[in-house]
Amino acid sequence: MEKEKILFVNQEIVPYLPENKISLIGRYLPQGIQERGKEIRTFMPRFGNINERRNQLHEVIRLSGMNMVINNTDHPLIIKVASIQSARMQVYFIDNEDFFKRKFIFTDDKGHMFPDNDERCIFYARGVLETVKKLRWAPDIIHCHGWFSALVPLYVKMAFKEDPIFDHSKVIFSIYDQEFKEMLNPEFINKVPIDDITKEDIKIIEKPTYENIIKLAIQYSDAVILADENINKNILNYINEKNIKVLANYDSEKYIDAYADFYDSIIEKKYIEEF
Repeated sequence: MEKEKILFVNQEIVPYLPENKISLIGRYLPQGIQERGKEIRTFMPRFGNINERRNQLHEVIRLSGMNMVINNTDHPLIIKVASIQSARMQVYFIDNEDFFKRKFIFTDDKGHMFPDNDERCIFYARGVLETVKKLRWAPDIIHCHGWFSALVPLYVKMAFKEDPIFDHSKVIFSIYDQEFKEMLNPEFINKVPIDDITKEDIKIIEKPTYENIIKLAIQYSDAVILADENINKNILNYINEKNIKVLANYDSEKYIDAYADFYDSIIEKKYIEEF
């Protein structure tokens, strides 16, 4: 029997970025799921403060070379890979010199959000999905972590819904306590659409606040995981309105089994629906 496939779209992973809750889950959840018999692929952005030499990143030429147009500008997609030997796990990095060369993640040295964070997260989401297509690897579950991956559910369910790589995929979105106060570029709503996506499909981000970006991710997800206790109450109310499957798990040690069972319940439901 073919192994079930889980795609992890991460925002941060230890040891490439500093240790926090989201980066620790990004590191140890894929390993735990792989050890439980699933096939995995793991992605993160190649932020400029990642030491390529120390972490032995190298470019994957066969996957690189595509240009993605965002706001009428071409941006080359570069794919790099590194291995976490102790976990027998590869990590794919989405890279582009314009978006990821700077030595900070989301904010500058004064703590202000980068003005192009909107285009950076568009590039990351589309870059992951285009790379998975090139790999010809059809995931049963796509598990997105953090706001920077929030466009993945939209693109999977709308732009790639008839692609055989993604047409059966279920999307889970994990929400963390990482709310920011600044808005993304107000032109965000004009830059996100590709293929048949319209501004009506994404009208919730007319005002591109953190809250609305997360709501957009929830709107196009099949299930949600609450990974922190301190989640915006408006977001929690929105989840209740959508009546989608939810796992609330704040345990910093025993979450892998809970997540694995959650995946199985969603995969089982998917097969029942298909049957």
